[in-house]
Amino acid sequence: MDVIPIWLLTGPRAAGKTTFCRHLAEHTRRAGWDVAGLLSPAVLEGEVKTGILAEDLRTGETRPLASAACHPPFDLSLGDWYLDRAVIAWGSHVLEASLPCDLFIVDELGPLEFELGGGWLIALTALRQPQYRLGLVVVRPELLENAQASLPVAGIISLDNSKDPAAEARAWWEQLSGGSHDYIDHAWHLGQR
Repeated sequence: MDVIPIWLLTGPRAAGKTTFCRHLAEHTRRAGWDVAGLLSPAVLEGEVKTGILAEDLRTGETRPLASAACHPPFDLSLGDWYLDRAVIAWGSHVLEASLPCDLFIVDELGPLEFELGGGWLIALTALRQPQYRLGLVVVRPELLENAQASLPVAGIISLDNSKDPAAEARAWWEQLSGGSHDYIDHAWHLGQR
């Protein structure tokens, strides 16, 4: 079986999971890596989260994914949020077109994928393909078991509200790459056999 290093990133709400992903993407780009996938940054009005965007990591294009208020086109209810089905479809296309790449980020897989069989299911298929060096998937703590049952997981990164996610991303990248990317390159070459 191909070796694909997939790491799960988890933590409570507002722990900085998307910030961690963004900073990891910046560090790997500086190392010459092609970064692809999706981020889900918050839309804030003051300090209140009123929405969620979907951001294509390769192109920087963003689209409004979710709203705290139900109004067209946000009509798919999921917990406290209302999602735009067209943006879910766009995000699926982005994920499918992300491979091959070096760093593949999926922010996030949640109850829509693991419990309802919808959303960005294409990500689960893409993550099983040996067409990237390193995968990072954001998962809520209560869905870790679902993710571990669905994906070949190399490890789990846990954030909490006391940590600086940007500093954690830098430290994690430095530790994992060892300055030379030997571990990651070794796993990548195994996956390419």
